[in-house]
Amino acid sequence: MVFKTCPLCQQRRPKRECPAVGQTICAVCCGTKRQGEITCPPDCAYLSSARAHPAAATQRRRERDFRVLLPLIQDLSEPQYRLLLAFQAIILKHAASALPAPRDADVGDAAGTLASTIETAGRGIIYEHRTASVPAQRMVAELRELLAEIERESPAAARERDAATALRRIEQGARDAAAAFPEDGATAYLGLLSRMMSDLGSQTAQTTTGGEQPDRRSGVIIAP
Repeated sequence: MVFKTCPLCQQRRPKRECPAVGQTICAVCCGTKRQGEITCPPDCAYLSSARAHPAAATQRRRERDFRVLLPLIQDLSEPQYRLLLAFQAIILKHAASALPAPRDADVGDAAGTLASTIETAGRGIIYEHRTASVPAQRMVAELRELLAEIERESPAAARERDAATALRRIEQGARDAAAAFPEDGATAYLGLLSRMMSDLGSQTAQTTTGGEQPDRRSGVIIAP
């Protein structure tokens, strides 16, 4: 007898009804491709179960994420925190389509360079610092565009200082992430941001459907 196989891997028996795929898939594909290749709806029973009872490896990864991210948001004011989130979203969006693909070093270079330019302007000196790489300079251009849009809506010197603080935290994260996630190599920080923003999106969806307001820190840190 020939058994039906999972439509994703074409290897294992399908056992789980997947609302995203619209077909029955195997448990392995459900577990490994969830929220990656498969865009799971918030009300998926398997997704909810995984969040409530994460696997040991996932739990350990979240704990490491927490340890790296916590120092990056400690003592930030609300405006600084919001700017940090906005800059991180732009960095991820840029990294997803940029060629050549940026690495953590480019992220740190871009964030540090723009922060230096802002800090120099705050001392009354107009000087545009330059990045060491072309990918970093392209990222600076997108970060500048976002900052200009924010300043058009709410111009203030304090806004620039907040932006510089948020950018310095990103620079720090891009520099330090590789030590915490050596297995991720030159894109450890970008991988961390991707997991963080995915978790933030999931929590936002839960808030929309459940009516609860998310904790400020839980939006940035994948809580262990």
